[in-house]
Amino acid sequence: MTHLLVRGGRRLHGEIAALGAKNAALPMMAAAILCQGDVEVRNVPDIADVRVMADLLRSLGVRVEVTAPHTLRLNSDGVHTTRASYDLVRRLNASFDVAGPLLGRFGEAEVALPGGCNLGQRRVNLHLEAFRALGAEVHRLHGFVQAHATGLVGTRILFPHVSVGATKNALMAACLAKGVTVIENAAREPEIEDLVEFLQARGARIRGGGTARIEIEGVAALHGGTHDIIADRIETGTFLAMAATSGGDVLVRGGRADHLEAVLAQFTRAGQSVTVDASGVRLTSRRPIRALDVTTAPHPGFPTDLHPPLVAMLVLADGISVVRETIFDGRFMYVGELVRLGANIRISDHVAIVTGVKFLAGAPVEAPDIRAGAALIGAALAAEGESLVTGIDLVERGYERIDERLTMLGADIVRVEGTD
Repeated sequence: MTHLLVRGGRRLHGEIAALGAKNAALPMMAAAILCQGDVEVRNVPDIADVRVMADLLRSLGVRVEVTAPHTLRLNSDGVHTTRASYDLVRRLNASFDVAGPLLGRFGEAEVALPGGCNLGQRRVNLHLEAFRALGAEVHRLHGFVQAHATGLVGTRILFPHVSVGATKNALMAACLAKGVTVIENAAREPEIEDLVEFLQARGARIRGGGTARIEIEGVAALHGGTHDIIADRIETGTFLAMAATSGGDVLVRGGRADHLEAVLAQFTRAGQSVTVDASGVRLTSRRPIRALDVTTAPHPGFPTDLHPPLVAMLVLADGISVVRETIFDGRFMYVGELVRLGANIRISDHVAIVTGVKFLAGAPVEAPDIRAGAALIGAALAAEGESLVTGIDLVERGYERIDERLTMLGADIVRVEGTD
């Protein structure tokens, strides 16, 4: 176990680079299964989730090499099995991304039901219906999804609600299908658009990436090549929220404002100074923090992954804020830990009512998931005294060297290894 001892009361100040997007890197690694020859992916974050995905791909026979910092070379020509084991899949929700590529290239996939952060039930029904629509026989048996097809055929897929995961799997499976596939009500996240650009550069014929209607004309094969992953908008938003919470001033170099319009609008409404230029996105904290009324939604709405860091900021706001969660029913598991730091938060159904307080006080807290852990670190930075944040192994699934990078911004953080 890894813990962070955070001594609060120090404002974050300076510049930090936005690394590659975790939620683009993982499906792109899976998409390498579709490609013949070497695929080089650059700007890959060095985080636990990427390492788990690399291990999963290696277990299938994909060659995965780290050729330089933040650079992976993958080659799937030696895939020897289409069965993704439970031991690896249970550790990462995005591991189910391999199902579509395996089915698309090899005509079969046997993938354990996914795991990852405990944010509520992770349904794969839309994934399976998409596979069936493309002509696959699909069964669920003994905790595995088994899919088989003698040849996928293009079709129209209409999702009853937006699903990032199902959009990714349907998109990847359709790349090598015969004919044209149209995905309606597709997810519009920037990471989906980046995946589309990756596939297009490998020879896929896709139109509409980043829109609610994606059209894929199947091709015989995809080839290798190189791709640079977009900056992580969730990491960018997290560091900006930490700047506001700590009373600091931080420039996230390389941050993409066009991927964060809903988030930056809320920071501005909260009275924070947001500056955007060619170098990135800067937030200069202003007091008082104004209360907000926010509802999470699929892109281009306010992202659920930035809900916890936003709440950590709003616990110090002037007035009462309301945050509605519409994506994950288990997202509020961190609230009790913020209360330990002195926050005043009440949960009603899927709504957090946050009454701002004048100050927070250090306390031991435990991170229940990636984004909640980052929020607790942000709150601990603003708290008076010391906080011991446990569960950092979870946080490091999504944030590379978070303690070192925050220390470079002036935080007082000490890593504590190997204690219960």
